[in-house]
Amino acid sequence: MGGVTATDGTTDSTRETPTEPAARSPHVPKQDRSRATRQRLLAAAVACLAEHGWAGSTVSVVAERAGVSRGAAQHHFPTREDLFTAAVEYVAEERSTALRALFPQGAADRREVVSALVDLYTGPLFRAALHLWVAASNEEQLRPRVTELEARVGRETHRIAVELLAADESRPGVRETVQGLLDMARGLGLANLLTDDGGRRERVVTQWAVLLDEALGTGFRE
Repeated sequence: MGGVTATDGTTDSTRETPTEPAARSPHVPKQDRSRATRQRLLAAAVACLAEHGWAGSTVSVVAERAGVSRGAAQHHFPTREDLFTAAVEYVAEERSTALRALFPQGAADRREVVSALVDLYTGPLFRAALHLWVAASNEEQLRPRVTELEARVGRETHRIAVELLAADESRPGVRETVQGLLDMARGLGLANLLTDDGGRRERVVTQWAVLLDEALGTGFRE
């Protein structure tokens, strides 16, 4: 029986077996080696997507950047779509963790929170996700997976934003106000793709913090 053809033209029967040094080391548990290889591949995929876009980010390119064989990459991610959707999801989860870690004792004011939320859309994850969105608009196989992923990431980001802003969504208009903030942050991230928009971004962040205090109430840490 023939192997299943992957998106880069290889089949199950012709894929390489993992050959990187870490895979042969007797001193590292197999499960830990597998987890480390997977994380290297995910980090490399996001970096490649951010730097080279969808067309320039193949499984072979990612594997080379991660320092593993193509066979090892396909062992973890059988298709190109599996690799890149998993990569964006992985870093999105890391992004949420990093955002929470910024304020272990709570933020000092809403401007701090707004600035941190805006930063989510100016880093390599957003750039990589944007390339994935463009690819998904033309790839029927990729589109539903990216759509589902972005919906899930959007819900999580909204939930974190509500928590960090101390927003009471039972009040009329509060949910829409928080969503408007995230939409604004996404727009600033898009503007930052072409030019460094840091100066204008700081002024917008400051103004949004004022608007949020008016809409959500000033008793931020009471």
